[in-house]
This record gives sequence, structure tokens and C-alpha cells, in this order.
Amino acid sequence: QVQLVESGGGLVQPGGSLRLSCAASGTVFSIYTMAWYRQAPGKQRELVARIDNNGFTDYADSVKGRFTISRDTVKRAYLQMNSLKPEDTAVYYCQRDQSGLTYWGQGTQVTVSS
Repeated sequence: QVQLVESGGGLVQPGGSLRLSCAASGTVFSIYTMAWYRQAPGKQRELVARIDNNGFTDYADSVKGRFTISRDTVKRAYLQMNSLKPEDTAVYYCQRDQSGLTYWGQGTQVTVSS
């Protein structure tokens, strides 16, 4: 079992920045993919960015050039969000895939508003 805990969400003005963190605990393996998804009210959950254990990254077109996913250990991943827009408002979820299983965090709210 793997537990994921997100932190770093909050209220920010348009054009501002936030950094989300995701910490994994439990039985974590060195071969994995970690990703950030988001879900806005009334919309489906969508992939924002992902990174694998080799450092390969992938981004949604809507966040390319503004968001950066990174990791510093097998247990931690981050999402640096710059130039935030009101349409980035959503609950952001951390996800981890390893050994054919998928784990989710509880989510953290990001609100972009003036």
C-alpha cells in the first residue's frame, strides 16, 4: 500500500505562483510514475503533468510553459505553477503508478481569483 499526501494549495491572484508537493509513504518502489491531475467543478478529472523514475516528463497543452513537475526522491514530487489563470482553479490530485497499481491522494484546492 502507498499513501499520498498533497500540500501547497491555496488562494492566489491571477499571474501568481504556487508550488504543490506530494509525499508518498508505505511500500514505494524505484520504478514508478507520479502525476498531477486536476478536477474543476462540473468537469472531468484531467492530467496536468507526469514524471517517471527516469525523469521523463509530460504536460497538458494548457499548462506547457507555465507548470513544471519535478521530483527529488522516489517519495516526493512537486508541481511548480506559474502565471496562474482563473481557469487553473481546481482540486489538484497526486497520483502514483507502480507495479501495475494506481494510488491517489486526497487532493488540494487551488483557487485563482482576484
